[in-house]
Amino acid sequence: MKRAFIATLLSLSLSLSLSGPLVAAGSDNVSAKDPYVRAVPPGMANSAAFMQLNNGDKGDHALVAAESPVAQTVELHTHVQEGGMMMMRKIEKIDLPAGQTVALQPGGLHVMLIGLVKELKPGDQVELTLVYEDGSKSRVSAPVKMIQGMQMQHKAMQH
Repeated sequence: MKRAFIATLLSLSLSLSLSGPLVAAGSDNVSAKDPYVRAVPPGMANSAAFMQLNNGDKGDHALVAAESPVAQTVELHTHVQEGGMMMMRKIEKIDLPAGQTVALQPGGLHVMLIGLVKELKPGDQVELTLVYEDGSKSRVSAPVKMIQGMQMQHKAMQH
């Protein structure tokens, strides 16, 4: 009885591993181009990741989450105008229309890295996992870059 159970379990495991991933692969045609993460001064708790997401598929997709070992929390964000001020807001997804490229950029859509667990210095690489609506994931390695305007803020904080 015990041998039969183990044999059945091994057979099931083998058939599942040969059948490929258990998640849908529709967003395999979504690619990230020119990813980077904003360098921040020492002691800053948050940063952001930016990139161009191209949906080369015939169907629409959506980015619904992201993960990274460099932050305690990772969220999808956008900027909105409220009361004459630009404010960042968490969003549930970033739509990726079929055949189009969506820009994640400063002042717009981005991946927010909250509660950094290590200092992000220019030249470092940040690993990101992008999670899509169909459950599939893709990994992106993004270099840390100093963004124009941040250099002046960084220098001012050193004085």
